[in-house]
Amino acid sequence: IARHHIQVLHATMGIAASVSAAEIAAGIGTTLLAVQLLTPADPIGRTWRLVRQFRKQEKSLTCNSDVNGGIDEYNRLHSSNEADERNSQYKSLVNSYYDLATLFYEWGWGQSFHFAYRHPHEDFAESIRRHEHYLASKLGLSATAGKLKVLDVGCGIGGPMRNICKFTGADVTGLTLNQYQVDRGNELCAADPQLGTDRCRSVQGDFMEMPFDDSTYDAAYAIEATCHAPDRVGVYSEIYRVLKPGSIFACYEWCMTDAYDAKDDDHRRIKKQIEEGDGLPDICHTSVCVNAMKEAGFDILDARDMADDDYGAAHGGKPWMLPLMPSWNPFTQRFQFNWLGYRLTNAFIYMLELLWLAPKGTVKTQRMLQQGAFGLADGGLSKTFTPMYLMVGRVPLVKKERRIEEEKKE
Repeated sequence: IARHHIQVLHATMGIAASVSAAEIAAGIGTTLLAVQLLTPADPIGRTWRLVRQFRKQEKSLTCNSDVNGGIDEYNRLHSSNEADERNSQYKSLVNSYYDLATLFYEWGWGQSFHFAYRHPHEDFAESIRRHEHYLASKLGLSATAGKLKVLDVGCGIGGPMRNICKFTGADVTGLTLNQYQVDRGNELCAADPQLGTDRCRSVQGDFMEMPFDDSTYDAAYAIEATCHAPDRVGVYSEIYRVLKPGSIFACYEWCMTDAYDAKDDDHRRIKKQIEEGDGLPDICHTSVCVNAMKEAGFDILDARDMADDDYGAAHGGKPWMLPLMPSWNPFTQRFQFNWLGYRLTNAFIYMLELLWLAPKGTVKTQRMLQQGAFGLADGGLSKTFTPMYLMVGRVPLVKKERRIEEEKKE
């Protein structure tokens, strides 16, 4: 009788477990369908594009022969706490990072790879465009901007470039080190009926040694891009070189703030996670960046941390790092940053690897990016880090060539 009761109990438990699993699967499916139908998130469409692009991406890698080799080399470069090798190998570091990260960025964030705080009643896409338009407004472009040439330094796949081109009417060229981003950016430009590559386009090149003549551009901007440079003076000097006299350069820079304490273990952990998760050789203090712009030759017109702006937090405004903070709301991408979402996301990517829908090494790439997100969220909460240190500099009307010429002689 006891054996019979045990057999009945085991059978009941098995049915309950199977029903529970079925209910969970049904719940996930219903939630996914609701998000697809009731929100603009389009998780099914985005995921399908991600899967289609995986194999195409691996064939065009610049950092390694495959994703797995690329992420292993990337992790090796970040295995040391010292930034010397990463600075000397910055091309390999940045190329490796964007070979691996670009698809995930476009999948989870969109075509503009940067942050923005949100004013009350402003949605994510609106905040991203407003953040770009505000920077463009600092460039001092005239009403005849259609005849002006603007440079996007570190353009990614060109989301800001396309928005700023439409906003200003200027001719915009985007520069990026990564060939996959060049190809993807030009593909998106060509697909935009309002633009095409005749009004804006991406070109491949190193912003430490730009493939442009002196005094080519009427204005330049950089959005969270020059943080990848091994030397701020070097990259700002190159931007200065290619700008015409009187032109303006405006940028949002990633920096450690005055709140950062290098002796604090948690602060160092935050800084390291951001560097590892975002392809950075090192992160400078705000003062280092301002002084570097001055040394490059710019007259500083504005320098401030826009993370300190009043974005209406008391009335529903959202901080820049909110999209990276954990939430149990399955209708937002923040769900992946709670402990359950973290595991489900990695399990999903692992399944794609097993089914040969994603290259080997994709799971390790996703984990690397998630660690960076944790560091960014903590950096924003502690105010030790900012991704939007605004700097605006003007090239003097009488352009100072002395420093540039001295470097060429050396």
